[in-house]
Amino acid sequence: MRRNRRTDWSRRLVRENTLTVDDLIWPLFLTDGNGVEQPVPSMPGVTRYSVDRIVAQAEIAAELGIPALALFPNTDPARRDAMGAEALNPGNLICQACRAIRAAGLPVGIITDVALDPYTSHGHDGLMEGETILNDETVEQLVAQALLQVEAGSDVIAPSDMMDGRVGVIRSALDTAGFQDIQIMSYAAKYASAFYGPFRDAVGTNATLVGDKRTYQMDPANTDEALHEVELDIAEGADMIMVKPGMPYLDIIRRVKDTFLRPTFAYQVSGEYAMIQAAAQNGWIDGERAMMESLMAFKRAGCDGVLTYFAPQAARKLTGKA
Repeated sequence: MRRNRRTDWSRRLVRENTLTVDDLIWPLFLTDGNGVEQPVPSMPGVTRYSVDRIVAQAEIAAELGIPALALFPNTDPARRDAMGAEALNPGNLICQACRAIRAAGLPVGIITDVALDPYTSHGHDGLMEGETILNDETVEQLVAQALLQVEAGSDVIAPSDMMDGRVGVIRSALDTAGFQDIQIMSYAAKYASAFYGPFRDAVGTNATLVGDKRTYQMDPANTDEALHEVELDIAEGADMIMVKPGMPYLDIIRRVKDTFLRPTFAYQVSGEYAMIQAAAQNGWIDGERAMMESLMAFKRAGCDGVLTYFAPQAARKLTGKA
């Protein structure tokens, strides 16, 4: 077995999986103001950008060959309420950023998050009555949110809310409104995970979240349930599906890909990113090697692509561009 491993050229020749810049999606955070570049303390190397600065990041993605960006807002607490009304504001951060990137004419896809948690005062992904999430009422609002984002320039609608039936209703609404070519990337198997903490810092929901999300996000103990969720979303019209988090759920990714043979993505979430960065900053691991190894693990498990905060660093490593 060692003969094939002896030289670099031979290792490359027999390599079973490859990672390229085409596999990367770069999540970016938006914030209010002008000229703002605000580091996220719990995510070393990650920054919140005001809309006027987001185009420069999209330009970097285009130069590096990163295919797509995923946008997430940090909404001013003064504009958050129990109904998440800011999600339906055509002038919200996501819509502004979509229009700005589109106006720049850059060859990058825009993926937008459809959920209410960045806009609600209670930090949940849906509307609430007492402590109960109102599924159907939430879906109705998600449809309106999705249509606004597409009108602003989104290419891919990515529902991350985990409400039942939302993919089918959103697909129907998009088709009826003449947006048949807009793709849906469903957060199909999204687990109630402890690995989301730094993300919630980045979008400002850690301070607002009341309770937890275990009534609508998946139990980390379950795998068969993930296949059921994915099957439903595909039947409802999802073009691509996602497993979230990533590294702790490689077994789910493998089962999903083997079962459905559909475009399958993982989200290397904030907690995964922060752990690698923190360990690297302390000199406990080689950060660059750990980054590339973790991304290759997603490809090995069956992913067609990965949402990762490492996207620009990995792209530079893969392409040799500064």
